Amino acid sequence: MNKPACLVWLPADHRLMGDHGHQMPWLVLGDKYARAAKVGAHAQPVVFPLANAEQVPELLPMVDGVMLTGSASNVHPSHFDEDVADPSLPLDAERDQLTLALIRACVSAGVPLLGICRGYQEINVAMGGSLHQRVHAVPGMNDHREPKGVPPDQQYAPSHPVRLVEGSDLHHWAGSTEVMVNSLHGQGVNRLAPGLRATAYAPDGLVEAFTVEGARAFAHAVQWHPEWRCWETPFYANIFKAFGQACEARQRQRLALV
Repeated sequence: MNKPACLVWLPADHRLMGDHGHQMPWLVLGDKYARAAKVGAHAQPVVFPLANAEQVPELLPMVDGVMLTGSASNVHPSHFDEDVADPSLPLDAERDQLTLALIRACVSAGVPLLGICRGYQEINVAMGGSLHQRVHAVPGMNDHREPKGVPPDQQYAPSHPVRLVEGSDLHHWAGSTEVMVNSLHGQGVNRLAPGLRATAYAPDGLVEAFTVEGARAFAHAVQWHPEWRCWETPFYANIFKAFGQACEARQRQRLALV
C-alpha cells in the first residue's frame, strides 16, 4: 500500500469578481502556491471552503501542515490598532478571521507552518506584531513593490539581496548568508511580534524572514515569493523540501494516533 500524500491546508482568498455592478463572491487560490506545495513539498494541497475560526479545532487535526499564501489583499490594520491608510487597497476580513486563529492554533499544536508574503504578515500580526502599511512611504525604506505592466517573469525576477542570519535554517538552505530574492509587496513588518526571531533582512533593514522561537515543528515565514517556480531555484526548493519533510513527520504522528 502506497503511503498517502501529506495534506497541506491553503486558505482561500475571498474576492468579488465580475463586471462592475454585477460582481459575485469567489473563493480564489493561486495555482503557483498549490503547485509549489505539490511539487516542492510533495504534499497534496487542500482547501476548506468557507472554513471559519470556530472550525479550526476540528479541521486542523486532519492536515499535516499549513501554508499561508500571498494575496492581492492586505491584513486589516485594525488587527494592529491602526486605521486604514489607503482605502483603495483591497482587504479580506473573512481571510483575516480564519488565518489569525489558524496561526495561533498551528503554533500551539506543533503543526508545520509556512507563511509567504501576506501569510508572513499574518503570522506577525497574529503573534502581536504590527505592519508598515506603505513601506515605500517610510523614511529610509526602499520601494518593495513589483513593477507594473510587465510580464510575470519580470515581476518575479530577483529584485534585491537579503542578508540571512548566520546559522539560521535559511542560511543552511541557501548555503550562503546573502541571496537575491524577488520583491512584490507594499506592506512589511514594522514591529516584530514577541516570540518571532528575524532570520533575513533587506538592504534597507526591513525584516524579510522570521521563525517562531521554540516552535515544536517547522515554523518559518518569508516576505518574498519562493513558490514562484520553486523547482528552478535551489534555495527556494530547499525551503519547500524542509517544509515537506516536517509535514511527513507530522503525518507519521497523526496517523499513529488514529
